[in-house]
Amino acid sequence: MEKYEKGKIIKGIVSGIEPYGIFMRIDEYYTGLIHISEVSTGFVRDPARFASVGETINVQILDIDEEQYQMKLSIKNISYRDKPKRKRRRIIETKSGFRTLAYKLPFWIDENLKNAKNKINSIDK
Repeated sequence: MEKYEKGKIIKGIVSGIEPYGIFMRIDEYYTGLIHISEVSTGFVRDPARFASVGETINVQILDIDEEQYQMKLSIKNISYRDKPKRKRRRIIETKSGFRTLAYKLPFWIDENLKNAKNKINSIDK
């Protein structure tokens, strides 16, 4: 059985949602409650908008009752959902490579210089 401490961030599974908070299953022994006041810093009308039953989320331990194996939990000031990892895409080189850039660059510079001159001339008028 893992030793839990106040302030520690752990993972748990949402086991139920009521109008007053979110129930969590931490492990085979511990359960916990995220009271509605510990869901968000703003007004919370419905805790179900923040988590769903069966979802695994990060929670912060506020208090532990070692005799009852229960915890008071919070998600208010933490990033409670893990951010999905982005897949790395392989870079596929084109046949022309940087030649397109080298070819087009002088045209782009001339075009932007002309646009800048036109803007200056229109301001002077």
